[in-house]
Amino acid sequence: MSLASGATTRRTTTEELATTEELTTTEELKTTKGLKTSEGLATTKGLKTTEELATTEERSAPATGTTSASTEEPAAVLPLRPARPRPPRASVLPLVLRAVLTGAIKSAAIVALLLAWELAPRFGLVDRTFLPPFSEVADAWWGLVANGQLEDNAQASLVRSFSGFGIAVAVSVPLGLLIGWYRPVADLLNPLLQVFLNTAALALLPVFVLLLGIGETSKISIVVYACAWPILFNTISAVRTVDPTLLRLAKSMDLSAPRLFQKVILPASVPTIFTGIRLAGAVSIVVLVAAEMIGAKAGLGYLINASQYNFAIPQMYAGIVTISVIGVAFNQLLVAVEKRLSSWRVPATN
Repeated sequence: MSLASGATTRRTTTEELATTEELTTTEELKTTKGLKTSEGLATTKGLKTTEELATTEERSAPATGTTSASTEEPAAVLPLRPARPRPPRASVLPLVLRAVLTGAIKSAAIVALLLAWELAPRFGLVDRTFLPPFSEVADAWWGLVANGQLEDNAQASLVRSFSGFGIAVAVSVPLGLLIGWYRPVADLLNPLLQVFLNTAALALLPVFVLLLGIGETSKISIVVYACAWPILFNTISAVRTVDPTLLRLAKSMDLSAPRLFQKVILPASVPTIFTGIRLAGAVSIVVLVAAEMIGAKAGLGYLINASQYNFAIPQMYAGIVTISVIGVAFNQLLVAVEKRLSSWRVPATN
């Protein structure tokens, strides 16, 4: 009797322990799954909520209510960060309208001038013989383009003008930097340079023709002479008027003289130097046209002079308009180069 009762007692104890462990395991699983919030589960891709998981688990569990020991707990899935809404792209239409408005404002004065030029001869305000309407000048300009005269003369003028201008820049900028860097040299040469600056280039044109002839050399030389002085004086002024604070800061860092010139003086001088270069660009075209009116066989100056003698007034104005357009385009090119070289400057704000 004692052996049977002992065996029965062991079986009861074993069943109770198994039942207790199964209940504990079930409660721990339920507790672990209950920790997941509905928001984290809803954020994942197509995962079921806690209640659905519990219902599915009850259906798939054995009839005895116990859970198999080999059942693995599903891995916890971190909630995904919600995607940020993309900022709306700027519409292209406002940018186009703004560009059109800016262009209209900048060209309003030119359009008004052309309109007055067109209407004044037609209404008899000026003599149409000496100032034809702009439409007739445009027709004459197109005729010169069609027969090749405008291209040939413009090419001859541009070669002479750019050659003289380039030589003047190549000579005057280094010389101006050198004179401006050494103050005693600048003080010594300043009176002589003032004399040459105030001597008009066109007044020396007969001298250049007598010394160099009426060929290309005299015309390019007169352009070099006219362009050199504005560039030279602006370069000297740029070097001598560098901000003293920048020089003191550079010297406090023990920069050598070449490094000081390269890192401080030269960048600070660029805006003033380009002021002289832009003035020289305008002078180069004006002086060349005047030089081409004397003893030249090609060029815009020759075209204007020949049209005047032949009383082809629309062709004469067409040459003048061409010179104006070339001058404006050349100036805009120099402005773009200046902005490129002085991009370190902070733009002024209102």
